[in-house]
Amino acid sequence: MKIAVYGKTLKEDDITYIQQLFDILAEKKFEVVVYDDYFKLLRKSIKFSQEVKAFKNYDDVHNDTDYLFSLGGDGTILDALSIVRDSNIPIMGINIGRLGFLASIGKEDIKKAVEHVEKGTYVLDKRSLLRLESNKPLFGDVNYALNDFTIHKKDTSSMITIHTYINGDYLNTYWADGIIVSTPTGSSGYSLSCGGPIIFPNSNNFVITPVAPHNLNIRPIVVSNESVISFTIEGRNENFLCTLDSRFETIDSTFQLAVRKEEFEVSLIRLDDENFLTTLRNKMMWGFDKRN
Repeated sequence: MKIAVYGKTLKEDDITYIQQLFDILAEKKFEVVVYDDYFKLLRKSIKFSQEVKAFKNYDDVHNDTDYLFSLGGDGTILDALSIVRDSNIPIMGINIGRLGFLASIGKEDIKKAVEHVEKGTYVLDKRSLLRLESNKPLFGDVNYALNDFTIHKKDTSSMITIHTYINGDYLNTYWADGIIVSTPTGSSGYSLSCGGPIIFPNSNNFVITPVAPHNLNIRPIVVSNESVISFTIEGRNENFLCTLDSRFETIDSTFQLAVRKEEFEVSLIRLDDENFLTTLRNKMMWGFDKRN
């Protein structure tokens, strides 16, 4: 079995847990490769009891890797998508970050999680993605997102004007700081903080959420993810921000953008004793009485 390990940062408090992971992987004689930049950080603090090689990108892992272990928070999983892409390599998110909606496996459960992977006693959550299309090149080969796509004002206090269409039919003009198109997975992120609803992962929808709209009667709207949502943008400033998850590029009003469902999905490993409802309750403190 071949395991790819991806991470971005190394904190002193996490060294013990990461050492435990590599010790377990060596004990089980798994072949292990580590993302090159992360490997350079680990070599200063982690002792490897077996040969561990480095990898740099999708081309190095997509043909022969069984699993990718993401060490960090949800942002690390989002970055790991550029490694996995359409390979259908399952991602196991070990939360050594903060909130951990996607990276739902606690660092205290590393041994249990590896044993579940070894035995195949886990659940695969299939998560849909969105794809960005543009009349000009944007985001190279990684023009997709697991959480959300946004258009946002840049370097100005002035609102921007976003003309929005669904399947070519005019929906609305948003005078706002920006707009978010969220997948069900991303509905508990930026969209939620701007008043959008939480959508179940398998609901086959997009959420369109304005950011600080000028018209107070404008509210988030849920549409089918079979829809194509397109935009044209105007504003006093020449430049705007366009984002896919944590990645961003600068655009101007000559860009014509459209969002649709991506053809492939990403597979997230979930242990048997976890589900979306338990994650909601635990991470958002639903059902907890803090008055005592």
